This record gives sequence, C-alpha cells and structure tokens, in this order.
Amino acid sequence: MTQLFSFNLVDESWIPCVRANGSPAVLSIRDTLAQAHTLKGIAGESPPITAALHRFLLAILHRVFGPADYDAWAALWEAEQWDRDALNAYLDEWRPRFDLFDGERPFYQSPDDRMKPKSTINLSHDRASGNNPTLFDHHTEADGETLTPAQAARVLIAGQAYGLAGLSGITQKFTDGTCAGGIIFLVEGDNLKQTFLLNMIQYPPDNDHFGVHTGKDKPAWEMEDPFTPDRANPFGYLDYLTWQNRRVLFHPEQGQNGVIVRTMTMGPALRYDSSLLDPMKHYRADKKLRHVAVSLNENRTFWRDSASFFTFYDDIKENARPPATFRWLRELVEESVLDSHHLYRCRAIGMSKKQAKVFFFREERLPLPLAYLVNERLVEKLAIALDKANTLAFDLVQTARLMGMLQQLPTVEDRGWQKQWQGLNVNAKGSINNWIAHTGMERAYWASLDIPFQSFVVDLARDEEKALAAWYAQLRQAAQAALDQAGEYVGNDGRSFKAIVRGQSYLNYRLNELLPKKEKTE
Repeated sequence: MTQLFSFNLVDESWIPCVRANGSPAVLSIRDTLAQAHTLKGIAGESPPITAALHRFLLAILHRVFGPADYDAWAALWEAEQWDRDALNAYLDEWRPRFDLFDGERPFYQSPDDRMKPKSTINLSHDRASGNNPTLFDHHTEADGETLTPAQAARVLIAGQAYGLAGLSGITQKFTDGTCAGGIIFLVEGDNLKQTFLLNMIQYPPDNDHFGVHTGKDKPAWEMEDPFTPDRANPFGYLDYLTWQNRRVLFHPEQGQNGVIVRTMTMGPALRYDSSLLDPMKHYRADKKLRHVAVSLNENRTFWRDSASFFTFYDDIKENARPPATFRWLRELVEESVLDSHHLYRCRAIGMSKKQAKVFFFREERLPLPLAYLVNERLVEKLAIALDKANTLAFDLVQTARLMGMLQQLPTVEDRGWQKQWQGLNVNAKGSINNWIAHTGMERAYWASLDIPFQSFVVDLARDEEKALAAWYAQLRQAAQAALDQAGEYVGNDGRSFKAIVRGQSYLNYRLNELLPKKEKTE
C-alpha cells in the first residue's frame, strides 16, 4: 500500500506540556520523556485527553523500566532523569508502529469494512455527535470538524480509553473503554518525571495491584494483531493500558496548510471484563458486583468523600478498595523509599455518562500528604471532620425547613415541627423544598468550604489539634453565612421575622451539639 502521508508520534510534536515556568510546549514522545524532569506536567484540551495521555506514556515507561520491585522503583526515583539510552533504544525499535498514517500499520488503528465513513467528531466527548450534547466546543456532527495530525493523535488515544457503550450501526455494539466509568486518580509530583513514577506500580504487578499478568503482555503497538484473540481479559497491565476498544481508521487528506483529518471509520472492538479493577480507580463495596468504581457527582465535590480514598483493608474482596497506585505508594513509605512527610497532589479526572451520553467531565485536585496512606488514626480524624461537615449540611436543610414552614404555614407550632413536617402533603413539602433550593444555601455552604479544605487536609497531617479547631471554626462560619443567605429570601412581616429567629436558634442548638464550644476571647 502506498503511503501518502506520515506523522510519527515518536518525533513529531503533539503532546501538550507545561514547562516549569508555566509556559506551554507541544512535544514529541521522545522529547516529553527526555525532558520530563524539567516539565511541570501534561495539560490536554480536556480532562479525558489529559488522563489518556498519561496512561499511554505510562505504558511505554513500564515496558522500558518496570519497575520490578521496591529497589528498582527507588533507583528510578533517585535518578535525575530517565535513562535516555534505554528510552531511545525502545522508541527506535518500535518507531514504525507509531506512525499515525502508516500505510500498513497505522498507530492505534485498524480498518473495519463493516463501517461507513463518518466525521472524526464522533471520537470527541466535548463535541455534539450522536447522543452527545455540546459540552464546550460548539461543532456538531452536521458541521463536521477538521483535525491536525497532532489533534487527531490526542483524540484517538482518548477515544480508545473513554469510548462509550452504545449502538454502532451493526449487530455488534460499542462497549465502554477502560476509563469510561469511574474516576482516574493521578498523583502529581514536583515535575512530570516524578508524576509518572508516582503512578507507576510494580511491573509485572502482583494481584494486589493488578489482577492479570501473562507472558504475552505487551502494549498494543507491539502486537501483530491487538484484536486477536478476541478476549475480555487483557494479557496484562500493558495490554490493559493500551486496550483497543474501537477499530478506528483515519482518512488523512491534504489541506490548504498541511495534512488534515476529517473522516474515519470506527467500529466496535475489544470488550473488557468490567470486574477487573483498574489500578487508578477507587472502588466502593457492592453486594452484587463486589466492587463498583466511584464516579464524580455533578452536585458533590469529591473531597467530601476523600477519607475513603485512604482507607485500606486487609480483606480487599469484601471492602472498598482505594486506587492500587495509592496502595503501592503506601508500601513505598512503609519500606522507607518515600518519606511520609512528603506532600504531593492528586488529580481526579472523570465524567458522568448514561445511555451513551456524556453529561459532564471534570477534573478536581486535592493535596496528598503521604501520611494519610500509612496513618490510620489520621484518616479516622479526617473522616470524623468530614462527617461533621456533612451532618451540618443536613442540619442546615432542617433549619431551612423550619423557616419555610413558619413562613408558609400559619398553623405550624415551634415544638414538634419535625413530626408536623412528616404529616404535610406533597404540595406543601414541594413548595418549601423549592424555596430552600431557591435560596442556594446548601450550595453556598459547600462552596465556602472548598478552599479551606485544601489547607485543612495538609494542616491535619502536621498538627491535628490546631487543624481541627480551625476546621470547626470554618464550619461554624460557613453555616452561619449560609443561613444569612437564606434569610435574604424571607419576607419582612412578623411571621418571617419569627422564622429567622427560630431558624437561628435551631442552628445554634445544632452547632453546639455537633461542634466544640467556641472559645471566649477576652
């Protein structure tokens, strides 16, 4: 087959990076890995692209460097940069397999004669195509889109990882990619090399870190045919990180300013066993499925559940399971390879989906003191602090219900109002709940805690007593501000005034029950 175009990912610039000074840089695979110790990180145009690029590059690093055990990991950590000779030898050996438009074996692609050509917009979750609404970019399937080779490479890697289950136009259906459900947790170091290593588990992995490994394990580009045999279980972690969920084939063409990609064929391919646990995801216990990946909630920031991410159990079959990458870091701290006093950061990347439709994708960040991975008492303190924040949020809603009842229902008595609430009809409850939602008090409460929690989770690992006192003071302040906001939506008559007074009284009661008494200042 005659090859008209070429774009080799090993040496062409296509990975969006951030330098140490914050300036952007688009680099090749070779340069990204060679300069990783000088780079701040990778920043794709969307959270799924960012996560997918990390996992793709991790597959290369695992293939070249392992690490086989704690000592091997420690040696990589202590080295200033990656061994360029080892990297270059590998990239040079497999360089032909990284050409996006190779005539025989285009990177991450395969023809599918069952499928008709369609717009490349179908690979992107942030564009309107099929069932997907427009999220950020306002291209639509009817409009089509034009991709540069660099854009096409990024979209292709993300599309394989984040593909959604659904109809394909033929009997065989599309299935979810390995990243489509749950949150991908990425631990961030002080530079990109550290970030990669902090997410590199032992390789070959044991069952605690990844449940499958065979002698056939290799990344997709090394396989003669990554779709054969048709399988639900990967050969191992490298096969999993480069899992070919779609048969995609780009149709490159010459544009006015260079090579462009507008159309492709895309058909369903490998379907993975969803019971296999991803090392970068957090799982909650489930009686039926045993483990279910925790997902981002549109109305709930993930830090509110952060204590569970650090809760490790001996019997992993019956309990929630934090990311295996966290488990590996815990082992490194216990082996004195890493210091528990070190502070890193955690990125949580995920999306909300249903019936082949993406509702949102989001990235959240959280400080990660390594002390939480090895200090169970510290995690318990964090869990208690978060529980008090959640309880206070419930109390705020109860306070607002009391205020709403006193405003809207003249027969309500101060005493026993909770029982009276249970006896209200649907319309009365709906009216009061609508008023509560209109005030936005609960949203305001949680929003006011976002930034303080970032400091609290760090301070708690340093000085528990001082950090908890500051956190409880912040909870009081946030609750009072939320109540004051609700008060702005109350009328000016006597009944409304009574509602405010009784609401304040009830909140004060709950604050004093829930939190330590405020210290009096002289």
